[in-house]
Amino acid sequence: MNKIRIITDSASDFIDKAHGLRQGDIFLPLTINFDDKEYRDGVDIGHKIFYEMLIESDSLPKTSQVPPVIFEDAMKEITDEGDTAIVITIAKELSGTYQSAVIAASEFDSDKVFIIDSGSASIGELALIHYAQALIDKFHSGEYNDDINAASKAIVSELENAKRRLCVVALLDTLEYLKKGGRISAAAAFAGGLLNIKPVIDLKDGVIHVLGKARGSKQGNNMLIQEINKFGGIDYSLPLLAGYTGLSDKLAGKYVDDSSALWEGRIERPLPVTIGGTIGTHVGPGAVAAAFFSPAD
Repeated sequence: MNKIRIITDSASDFIDKAHGLRQGDIFLPLTINFDDKEYRDGVDIGHKIFYEMLIESDSLPKTSQVPPVIFEDAMKEITDEGDTAIVITIAKELSGTYQSAVIAASEFDSDKVFIIDSGSASIGELALIHYAQALIDKFHSGEYNDDINAASKAIVSELENAKRRLCVVALLDTLEYLKKGGRISAAAAFAGGLLNIKPVIDLKDGVIHVLGKARGSKQGNNMLIQEINKFGGIDYSLPLLAGYTGLSDKLAGKYVDDSSALWEGRIERPLPVTIGGTIGTHVGPGAVAAAFFSPAD
């Protein structure tokens, strides 16, 4: 029986079995450059080493998209075996990786390769992938009566609908990396540090919004919970993920425990996922985040 398989980029942090990578699925690394030395995210440089280097570096690393030829090779591997590829990428507003996938897909039959812009990144993108896996499992177990082409189209349609409800909210630990990236002034970053101000952001439909600034982690956690409620709550039938940047998951674990009213009695305790270099470059260590789907209307 032919299979439906997933291709994604390393911005999803879908790099090993711990994050849900399964036999037949393919992840393609973005490139991270530290002082002109090039690393493939999740291949040449793991998350721990990345954050050690980030903390020690005086300048921000640079990230580069997955080129079309790399996508084309992965698509060829899958289609040559008679299988179908569903490609899920980082939001096109955040990277040229989506466009690379579109360019590569033009070389294949449209009913063999499908491209989805997740509208998100990291644990948001990963949540959509986990949902895709659940839908693909239904096809492989025979729950779809359609053939593979019809099933693929139905799965892609459902993912396109679901991603409109996909939300990521995050509490950043420091303004320093925003300063390094030229997003705020050195004076603003210094003042924010003195006041222990922690920005709260969300990522939805590929766009980052600053929701507010909290004084300290406790107030920040409260604000994250408030923002989740503003989205109408959580659809617990779909994946819910927590994530963190840096070398320790202690802060993320505390956030999950402090947010127990959101998940306790509904799902198992979310295990925080480490967020890799593609996104960590821009937010720095010490951030915590939640990815979820808001309820359907």
